[in-house]
Amino acid sequence: MVNQKMLALGQTRSCIRELFEYGLRQAAAGETVYDFSIGNPSIPAPPEVNETFASILRNIDSLSVHGYTQAPGAMDARQMVAEELNSRYSSDLRGENIFFTCGAAPALTSVIRALAVEGAEILAIAPYFAEYRPFVEANRAAFVPVPADRAAFQIDCAALEERVTVHTQAVIVNSPNNPSGVIYTRETLERLAEVLTRKSREFSHSIYIISDEPYRELAYDGAEVPFLPDIYPNTVICYSYSKSLSMPGERIGYFCVPDRVEDSGLLFAAAAGSARSLGHVCAPSLQQRVVAACAASRPDLDAYDRNRVTLYNALTSYGYRCVRPSGAFYLFVQAPGGDAKAFSDLAKARNLLLVPGGDFGCLDYFRASTCVSHEMLLQSLPIFESLIKKYQ
Repeated sequence: MVNQKMLALGQTRSCIRELFEYGLRQAAAGETVYDFSIGNPSIPAPPEVNETFASILRNIDSLSVHGYTQAPGAMDARQMVAEELNSRYSSDLRGENIFFTCGAAPALTSVIRALAVEGAEILAIAPYFAEYRPFVEANRAAFVPVPADRAAFQIDCAALEERVTVHTQAVIVNSPNNPSGVIYTRETLERLAEVLTRKSREFSHSIYIISDEPYRELAYDGAEVPFLPDIYPNTVICYSYSKSLSMPGERIGYFCVPDRVEDSGLLFAAAAGSARSLGHVCAPSLQQRVVAACAASRPDLDAYDRNRVTLYNALTSYGYRCVRPSGAFYLFVQAPGGDAKAFSDLAKARNLLLVPGGDFGCLDYFRASTCVSHEMLLQSLPIFESLIKKYQ
């Protein structure tokens, strides 16, 4: 009497959530837990975020603050977001290009569903966010993984080109990347754009990039995060304020279909229809006002950067192999012995919680989130050191 695919999704927890909840149980039992499992921001929202919440609630009529907006969002808020993007990039976005959603996940599922024609294939580049697969497959498209470039976790464009077929509708690009923390370079993205432009001509239909950008503002050492629509016009942006404004529980983001995208009006309308079919009415109206007012705010990354450098330097000094991350707040580390699940289980026995990389498309790597307290990170280092010694 129930949909078996949905039942399987509901009964199978993500490995990230399972580890996180295990850690909560251990901590409740009085255990010391070193939890690197979940990417929950650990720095406060910029001061102006809370101030804006308070100001709106104090100074604007309650019915206006809490009432419905248009399904894509209030036009003045959408316009403010578009103008902030225009101020940073060589773009000509309008409020009409923006559709507010309850975070990046509904933005992604709406765009994927809009492109899920019969026989559709959606590519994702390993390592990839684990939820991409259910997002694609739940919409009856084929999920096609592209093997990882293990030298630098850039994009293996030759491997990607081999997997592009006449059925390819889109490629999901996530940079800065979860789980690797790597930022795709402009050179890498230009090579990707050349492949997709050539293949679009060959198959006589557009191949879109779905750019998943929740970590866009989290970059270190002056690293550039290229604006993909400037490199490949057929790019749809999916964004969340969860990381940039440290407000993941507020669930606010958007998809953006620039005018330069081929059939932009049709794609925007189809994605809006997809959102409607999934139960979207409008994103929370209070959050729309807050993020519009704070769209130019940036997080203080010092704590994340200190953790990134400390953990990377420590692990590589012990003998772990890891590409140095330049964005987000993760390290993706090659598991000693080559079996990340076995290594993760060994670490779990010491209450060191690391996410094995199978769901990210790399069975021999584990992910460590660095949005943790610095004190906990330092306390965990002897465990990391003792674990690798078992393999040396």
